[in-house]
Amino acid sequence: MTEKEKMLNGEDYNSRDSELLKMYHNARKLLKEYNNLDSELTKERERILNRLFKFKGSGVWIEPPFFCDYGENISIGENTFVNTNCIFLDNNKITIGKNGLIAPYVQIYTASHPLKASDRIIGKGNEARYLTSSKPVTIGANVWIGGNCVIFPGVIIGNNVTIGAGSVVTKNIPDNVLAYGNPCEVKKKLK
Repeated sequence: MTEKEKMLNGEDYNSRDSELLKMYHNARKLLKEYNNLDSELTKERERILNRLFKFKGSGVWIEPPFFCDYGENISIGENTFVNTNCIFLDNNKITIGKNGLIAPYVQIYTASHPLKASDRIIGKGNEARYLTSSKPVTIGANVWIGGNCVIFPGVIIGNNVTIGAGSVVTKNIPDNVLAYGNPCEVKKKLK
């Protein structure tokens, strides 16, 4: 099994693997180009995002600067708006439904590491690397995620959800609710 297959399977993997580094460097080139484009060059922006992401629905708008690890593990549904300075660490799949609103500084993490340093750090000196695993993140349709939210690996957010600004989403959130806080909790049902 390749390191990429391990990564997408949720198993421990070597993030410095040559195939993964090639994907990473490709994403960096595309992001540099995208983040430095004039805002009026909409067709060029579309071209870059189509090359970067696994899937991008029509009407997706991403405000630069935008950051991700690989890009090819990200799928974003139609008419979703991602505001400035968002970070999507797509070591596993990140799926966002249609009509989403992602506010500034939202961070979506799929990667994780062992808590204990002796389990996390492998090797010494320049040969040291960090044991990494990942879990996918899924965000449903018609979801609004407020600014400065952090979404943890493995989280599923249902459809028609509003997540309040500054929330730290550590567990699944069901459909049709308002949720916020640290840790993020359901506060009320939305009809």
